[in-house]
Amino acid sequence: VRTELEPIELEDGAAVPKEFANPTDDTFMVEDAVEAIGFGKFQWKLSVITGLAWASNYAMEMMILSILAPQLHCEWRLPSWQVALLTSVVFVGMMSSSTLWGNISDQYGRKTGLKISVLWTLYYGILSGFAPVYSWILVLRGLVGFGIGGVPQSVTLYAEFLPMKARGKCILLIEVFWAIGTVFEVLLAVLVMPTLGWRWLLILSALPLLLFAVLCFWLPESARYDVLSGNQEKAIATLKRIATENGAPMPLGKLIISRQEDRGKMRDLFTPHFRWTTLLLWFIWFSNAFSYYGLVLLTTEFFQAGDVCSISSRRKEVKAKCSLTCEYLTEEDYTDLLWTTLSEFPGVLVTLWIIDRIGRKKTMALSFFVFSFCSLLLFLCVGRNVLTVLLFIARAFISGGFQAAYVYTPEVYPTATRALGLGTCSGMARVGALITPFIAQVMLESSVYLTLVVYSGCCLLAAVASCFLPIETKGRGLQESSHKEWGQEMVGRGSHSPGVTRSNSGSQE
Repeated sequence: VRTELEPIELEDGAAVPKEFANPTDDTFMVEDAVEAIGFGKFQWKLSVITGLAWASNYAMEMMILSILAPQLHCEWRLPSWQVALLTSVVFVGMMSSSTLWGNISDQYGRKTGLKISVLWTLYYGILSGFAPVYSWILVLRGLVGFGIGGVPQSVTLYAEFLPMKARGKCILLIEVFWAIGTVFEVLLAVLVMPTLGWRWLLILSALPLLLFAVLCFWLPESARYDVLSGNQEKAIATLKRIATENGAPMPLGKLIISRQEDRGKMRDLFTPHFRWTTLLLWFIWFSNAFSYYGLVLLTTEFFQAGDVCSISSRRKEVKAKCSLTCEYLTEEDYTDLLWTTLSEFPGVLVTLWIIDRIGRKKTMALSFFVFSFCSLLLFLCVGRNVLTVLLFIARAFISGGFQAAYVYTPEVYPTATRALGLGTCSGMARVGALITPFIAQVMLESSVYLTLVVYSGCCLLAAVASCFLPIETKGRGLQESSHKEWGQEMVGRGSHSPGVTRSNSGSQE
């Protein structure tokens, strides 16, 4: 605590403490600089680059799964459990690496973790196109999944450069690139699969990662990370670069260096402040991935059958004939798959409209509830057109719930554990994703209605979990240090002198 305040003389000759006389504080934190500089040209560039990683490294590689599985099922005469394993192994790789990439990002920087993961995915993504037999593609796609596990760190890097008012909307707009990636993958499959085959589809789908790898050299390291790791000069250089590109002035004064903390420690996710939040978020992320990827896989099954009732009758006929009977995706299947994939766009728009109105928690709860309701409506023997509409709505809302989770999670954890928190949540999502093929493809053969009940019930529980999250992050700043009460950096500034608040923060640190 400061023992005295430096006096300053006003124009009328009266001397008052400098902290109260100077409208500009003599110290500032990274949060203050990001808010003062605002959103501008730098953030637009960052949006495009991180969005490219999201579209190429994540969305396209995920969308391949629903296209590749039925193709190899027919071409290599694979039983249903091997088809499901081909999908699950990708998520096993993602699950096993998500926490590792989060730890790397907290220890060595967000940019470092992101670059390594992208180059890893590019290398094994191209190699998987040359797989000679089933066992080879199983291993190579698992290694691709290992690299994809690092992609969520692009959201961590992106969020730490965004001012508070723009953060929710901007992270949601990044999800537009997910939608673009999935749509592009379906269009690429329409062009490539009938002529060149699935090998060229895998190779061409990995090539956009090369563009991102080149653009990675432009990406700066997070200023929040640099300050936390004690690299003040690098953080100031990054902030000055942002201010120059945005044409905005830097805050006057000295940048406060947060107390250096042990970064990337799992125990920090289970402190009294975050224990309940962490457990609920793990279940929410699990349910999101379980339901989203389950719906993606179910979509091709439903379209090949026509409706739910046709699936039940078709399964009986298939068992009477041969367990290896298969059907290639037709042009009509690809068209309807494209329509349901386009639902990602209205999903983004709906979430964008409500997330800052009703809050992050209620947005996630609403998304889960609508998905659950649409899943129950699939029990009806509806025609193909109504089936497409229900799948469209269900996918729009479950993707919106995923987007809201990506907004909420980086906001709720402090800088020291933000990447690890997001990484562990992403890892739990992969647990759900690796289980879902055995529900959507194997259990479906036994009972289509039981399959739909599992997805609907899981999302109802996730809606309840969203409501019970103890912290609402709408309108809050990113937490810098785990040694403060949650949101202390931003809460209360309106009712206290900012200079005094910041001086106290500096004294604590």
